[in-house]
Amino acid sequence: MLHLRLSLIYALSIGTEVPCQTSEVQHMKILLASALLAFSAVTSFAADGPSIVGKWKIHSNIAGNESDSECTLTQTGNDIAGTCKGAEAPEAKVTGKVDGAKVTWQFDSDYNGTPLTIKYTATLDATGKVAGTVNVDPFGVEGDFTAIAEK
Repeated sequence: MLHLRLSLIYALSIGTEVPCQTSEVQHMKILLASALLAFSAVTSFAADGPSIVGKWKIHSNIAGNESDSECTLTQTGNDIAGTCKGAEAPEAKVTGKVDGAKVTWQFDSDYNGTPLTIKYTATLDATGKVAGTVNVDPFGVEGDFTAIAEK
């Protein structure tokens, strides 16, 4: 895709000379080509940035209780879907959102028959690391977590 954009920009910048064409028109062509090239580079880098899609090993510390789980996440537009499974919990369906580098997802579970909603709020940094807070409703207990993509 980037190759196609660069070819288009090159074609614009070396356009055929027209006798009535002034240096101002040529300057505008070069300016337009430069702007398109800069936009192409930015969108290419953004598309190649880190992604929340894949399998993640999650380590949580909630009120001094540490636990590990694994989530498999997919993304369609800004929506996240997938599953999470803890060591002693059944697999649960995940829903969530991506808003720039901010990522949120949640799933329902239970503890000794009491329904729970586990909510993760995180930032996905440029290296692909995910870190943030986890909240357990209805108890209002909060902790922190980190997630590492499984390779």
